[in-house]
Amino acid sequence: MKKIALKAVPLLTFLWTSLGFSQVWVSDQGDGTYHNPILYADYSDPDVIRVGDDYYMTASSFTAVPGLPVLHSKDLVNWKLINHAVQEIVPAEVFNIPQHGNGIWAPSLRHHNNEFYIYWGDPDFGIYMVKTKDPYGEWEPPVLVMEGKGLIDPSPIWDEDGNAYLVHAYAGSRAAVKSILAINKMNPEGTKVLDKGTVVFDGHDAHPTVEGPKFYKRNGYYYIFAPAGGVATGWQLILRSKNIYGPYEEKVVLEQGSTQVNGPHQGGWVDTADGSDWFVHFQDVDAYGRIVHLQPVHWKNDWPVMGKDLDGNGIGEPVQVFKKPVAGHPIIAPAESDEFNSDRIGLQWQWQANLQVTWYSLIKDRGFLRLFTVKKKEADNNLWNIPALLLQKFPAPSFKASTKIKLVPEEAESGKSAGLMVFGLDYATLTLTHDTEGYVLKQTQAIQAKKNLPEETNEETRVKTNEVYLQVEVTGPDAMCQFSYSTNGKKYTKIGKPFKAQPGQWVGAKVGVFSVSEAAIKYGGYADVDYFRITE
Repeated sequence: MKKIALKAVPLLTFLWTSLGFSQVWVSDQGDGTYHNPILYADYSDPDVIRVGDDYYMTASSFTAVPGLPVLHSKDLVNWKLINHAVQEIVPAEVFNIPQHGNGIWAPSLRHHNNEFYIYWGDPDFGIYMVKTKDPYGEWEPPVLVMEGKGLIDPSPIWDEDGNAYLVHAYAGSRAAVKSILAINKMNPEGTKVLDKGTVVFDGHDAHPTVEGPKFYKRNGYYYIFAPAGGVATGWQLILRSKNIYGPYEEKVVLEQGSTQVNGPHQGGWVDTADGSDWFVHFQDVDAYGRIVHLQPVHWKNDWPVMGKDLDGNGIGEPVQVFKKPVAGHPIIAPAESDEFNSDRIGLQWQWQANLQVTWYSLIKDRGFLRLFTVKKKEADNNLWNIPALLLQKFPAPSFKASTKIKLVPEEAESGKSAGLMVFGLDYATLTLTHDTEGYVLKQTQAIQAKKNLPEETNEETRVKTNEVYLQVEVTGPDAMCQFSYSTNGKKYTKIGKPFKAQPGQWVGAKVGVFSVSEAAIKYGGYADVDYFRITE
C-alpha cells in the first residue's frame, strides 16, 4: 500500500476523521491508479450497482446490527459507508440474542423503477427483500419473498417483457443439498415467488460448491456469475444462455493463478458511464475477513474476461495495481474513529444482536458514549453470547485502536467491568474491573470462546484510578495483537502476552468496547467511553 503524503500525528486525528481519510489503508495511489484490495475490511459477498454517476455497494452482515451496510462511491475505489438497510433483523424474537454466523447472507443490490432493492438469504427462514427510493434514508421493513430452509444467495432480474425472476443457491447445512442453482419466477413487484423453481445448473461434476449467483442480461444473453470451488480456494464461473431457464454454457473467467489472491470469490459486475466494465469481489484472508478487490473486465465473444490473463490460458488473474475506473475524485474511506460528540454512534459500529435502547446513551456535545452494564447469564463463562458488545471491522493489516474508558460501578460490590477487546472465535480483552480494594486492569483471553470455555487472565495490575487509556496494536500479516495501557494518555505500558486474532463465525475479527457485569451482581453501573481512534 502506498501511503498518502500527510503524516498522521495526534493533533491531526480530528482532521483525518472529518476529511474521511484512513491512516491505515489507502487504495487510491494519488496518481490515477489504485492498489488492491480497495477495502482491507470484512465486506463479505459484496454486490455493486451504478445509478447515474454514483456507485452503491452492500455486503453480508450476518447477525451484526445494524445490518446490510450501504456504501457509496464516485469512482469504485474510494468508498464511504452511508447507511444500513436493516436496523432490526427479523424474526426479532430470534435475533434479540446473538446467532453467530446466521442471519443476513450474501445480498444482491439492484435499482429498478427508481427504487433500490436488496435481496438476501437467511439460511433458516428464507429469502428476504428490503427497498427504498433513497439509499441514505429509511428502508422499508423486510418482506419474506420465499420461505424455506437453506435458501441463500438470491439475485433478481426484471426482464424487458415485464417478467421478474430470482436465481438462488442452497446451503447444504440446512437444505441437505448444495452446488446447484435454481430460478423462480417472481411477481413484477419482486415481493413473492410464484412457483417452486427450476434447477438450471448442477455444479457437482466440475464446479463443487457453486453458490453466490448474480443475474444479468447483456446482448441477448442471460448471465449468471457464480463462484465455485470454495471460499478460500475457488474460482469465478460464468454461465450464459439465450433462454433464462437454459441450458447454460459455462466458462471460468477468474482464478488465483500465479497471484497471492486466493479463491477470488463472489461479487458483482458493474459498468461506468463511459462504458468500461469492472468486477468487485472478495478474498478470504482469515482474521481480516473477506476483503474487497476490484478487477477490470473486458468482453471477448460475449464472455467477460476479468483481471489479466497472465499465463495465456484464457482465464484472468487478479490485478495488483490498475488505472482507476473514474478519475478526479478525492480519497475517502469508511469511518473508523469516533469521538462520540454526536447524538449517534458512527456507522462503523455494530452490536451482536438486535439493539436494546437500555444498552447505551449518547447525547450530542456531551463528549462521551455511556455503555450501561449488561448482565452475563448464569451459564456464560465468557463474553461470546453477550449481545451488547460494540464492535467494528479490522480496517487494515496493521493498526492501533485506542480508547479512554471510565468505569463507574455505582455499587461497592465487585463484578462489573468494561474494556477494549479483539473479538473472534478466540478473543482477548484489556478489562478494567474493581473489587473491595480498588480498581484492577486485567489482560484476558478466551480460547474457543464459542465452546463457552472460561476466560484466562494473562496479567493483571492495580491502578489508582477508575479512568484509564487502553490500546491494542495489531500487526500484520498474522494479526498479532499486543495490549497496553496508560494512566495519563502519554506513556503506555504493555500488559499481557501477544494474542493472535481469529476470525469469527463467517466473519473477520473485530475490535471494540464492552461494559458487562456478572450474572449475580445487582443491576446498575456503566462505563463512559471518551473516544475510539484507529491510527497507524
